Amino acid sequence: MNIRFVTSLILFLLLFSCEILFSRAQDPTTGGGEKPIAPPPQAASCNGIFISYQFVSRKKEYPHLKNATAQPWAFKSTATVLNTGTTEMKEWKLFIKFQHKEILVSASGASVEDADDMPADVSNGTTLTGSGQSVLKTSIDTAGDLTQIQAEMKLVGTQFGVRPPGVPMPKTIKLQNDGYKCPAPNRRGAKIMYACCVKDPKFKVKKEKTKFYARRKGDLVISYDVTQATKNNYQAQVTMENNHPLGRLDHWNLTWEWMRGEFIYNMKGAYTHLKDYADCLLGPAATYYSDLDFSQVQNCQKNPVMADLPPERAKDKIIGNIPFCCKNGSLMSPIMNKTNAKAVFQLQVFKLPPDLNVSSITPPSKWKIEGIVSTNFKCGNPLRVAQAQFPDPGGLDEVSLAVASWQVVCNITRPKKGKTKCCVSYSGYYNESIIPCDTCACGCDDDSTCRKNAAPILIPPEALLIPFVNRTAKALAWSKLRHKRVRKPLPCGDNCGVSINWHVSTNYKSGWSVRVTLFNWKENNFQDWFVAAQLKKAGRGFEKAYSFNGTLLRNLNNTIFLEGLPGLTYLMAITNGTNPRKDYLVPGKQQSVLSFNKKNLRNLKIEKGDGFPSKLFFNGEECSLPKIYPIPDFGHKTYANSVLVLLSLAFTVLFFL
Repeated sequence: MNIRFVTSLILFLLLFSCEILFSRAQDPTTGGGEKPIAPPPQAASCNGIFISYQFVSRKKEYPHLKNATAQPWAFKSTATVLNTGTTEMKEWKLFIKFQHKEILVSASGASVEDADDMPADVSNGTTLTGSGQSVLKTSIDTAGDLTQIQAEMKLVGTQFGVRPPGVPMPKTIKLQNDGYKCPAPNRRGAKIMYACCVKDPKFKVKKEKTKFYARRKGDLVISYDVTQATKNNYQAQVTMENNHPLGRLDHWNLTWEWMRGEFIYNMKGAYTHLKDYADCLLGPAATYYSDLDFSQVQNCQKNPVMADLPPERAKDKIIGNIPFCCKNGSLMSPIMNKTNAKAVFQLQVFKLPPDLNVSSITPPSKWKIEGIVSTNFKCGNPLRVAQAQFPDPGGLDEVSLAVASWQVVCNITRPKKGKTKCCVSYSGYYNESIIPCDTCACGCDDDSTCRKNAAPILIPPEALLIPFVNRTAKALAWSKLRHKRVRKPLPCGDNCGVSINWHVSTNYKSGWSVRVTLFNWKENNFQDWFVAAQLKKAGRGFEKAYSFNGTLLRNLNNTIFLEGLPGLTYLMAITNGTNPRKDYLVPGKQQSVLSFNKKNLRNLKIEKGDGFPSKLFFNGEECSLPKIYPIPDFGHKTYANSVLVLLSLAFTVLFFL
């Protein structure tokens, strides 16, 4: 065989292979060169926003049931939002009214607005928003480029019922953006529904002074500012500011999702929990950056998890030396420390084709932040805002503008039942029993040895110092002494890392007092802790905290803000007893008495609820509260009641005499 022919054949095969590899890796968001779905013919007659939903397939899931309505099916479908009008669509929102008990497992190309995480119950419908491609340009400005004028969402989930050959379609779909009207969707066959949403002529558009969104206020505001940009990478600065007086994050972990295959080359002021470049070597990044030393790459994950540096790395010239960084993940309440209510870190981000130009920058989406026994924040999508201004570090009277800026607003959400991280027990001077934390207040394991929905058993005061697993004997003995019947299996524990006892100590005509005790059952210390107790009616009478620093926040529903005095700002971790072989574990503990007056406060019923908080927070986390209050015992009535009892006894004795 001719050597020249063989050589030419080998070169041809190599070039062909490279072409295939290159074409498959062009767009990391489409899973290897998948072309966007071509719009149906009906889109040609739409002058507005064309929306559609197409059922793709489904298969039977386990368990296989005879009851058709209870049978689960795994389904796949595709939803699209196409701009066929003459104006750009910003921050589109597509509502899908599901009707077959759907559970959404994944939604590539979109974020589920009304769900925290997947899988999400969308049986009553859900709103999808742009994830990465939130702006749909016009066909006029892009020469009909579908990748810029159409958003495509691939949905995977579970639905119930609808025996084949029936098709489980949604009840309706519609656009939820202001200024648009959507008719009832049309059908094309059994698997496709679509509608053309047009502008509402009666809707008055507010004149925008700028092409960017106005900066918004929120409990926690995160800024993503691009400070430098080149063809294939850019420098970004992330700034987090806690604005809520009861907001707090300890050992925060921040995560997001890259939308265009980006990866983090290096960081300053923070680090990723996993330093790994395997995803780069096994993905398209290795093809485009063949000369890059990937061993120096910080992280190649699609969903990196980032954390703050410890204080000892604050002056590190390589990974530290950033203002407002390196506080070991503490974002404190602005009431306690405004400086420590802010955190900043920087990162260098590398991009992939087709985004290899200076102006092509896509911010990460699906932002989430959480901490240890901290405030629950739910974050929205990043919105493009006017460029941030940075003052000259040398003190000159000049500012520099960011290349581009985005803002993410996170607001506090109330924890769901069983998802909290702290709990409260109640007691009073007028009752010897303690009402412990609610059963499974902080979640429960799947354990058949205890009852999850049962009310907790009353306990003696000394049992508060004993771990729940060691309280059984004392709880049963106390119930027997009080002639209380106990059903088996016993109620489960509260499973909380932090518990707080609220004890009404005294109640007089002119005032009353409370003893607050904090118990730390976790293995880590809490530095600069705080407690906030909301007493809507009686809180206005707060006078003093004797072992804590106490402040009354009148404009926050009469909330009492408590923190440790200088030298007492640590709530220590759980420790071993004197003799670990026989002694119980000892929780970290702090305690103080709070005094209140009743001046200008009428009809206060301290024992019936006014003396107990309507909400209580530890380090920003809303704690679980008992559902009942202590009831006065016979032997602990007020003085007036005691006099009546003595008089009654005296009259009874005289009667028999």
